[in-house]
Amino acid sequence: MQLSGSIRPILEQKSGYVGSVTPTDSVYQAIATMADKQVGALLVLFEDKIVGIVSERDYARKVILKGRSSKDTPVAEIMSSPVIVVTPDHSVAECMKIISDHHIRHLPVLERERLVGIVSIGDLVNAILSEQSETIRHLEAYISGTPT
Repeated sequence: MQLSGSIRPILEQKSGYVGSVTPTDSVYQAIATMADKQVGALLVLFEDKIVGIVSERDYARKVILKGRSSKDTPVAEIMSSPVIVVTPDHSVAECMKIISDHHIRHLPVLERERLVGIVSIGDLVNAILSEQSETIRHLEAYISGTPT
């Protein structure tokens, strides 16, 4: 994978699970789902359309720090919206720039307006580190004269 390469290979390595809640679900339900599925964010869907995204960060900043009850607060009140999305053809570098510029951690991926996955900053960093390790391995082999 190259920084200029698409994020499609990242999506292919992932489980394909993209968790979601509705705007009327409680924040408690959303956090319980995140914990159960071991994810840091869920898409908020209304009539099969992405209307927002809710993350552990939203919970910490908009519920806990404000003394609100997670069982009494609907997801719609704390979700981030509108949602920035990408396509599988976006490059790793483009996605990193979007994440950095917008101070977000998750990017839903749409192909022909259909949700095909979600990539996190962790997914992108792991792809970059993997590529760097591969480059180092090739350079070491070249320097030592051993085949790769």
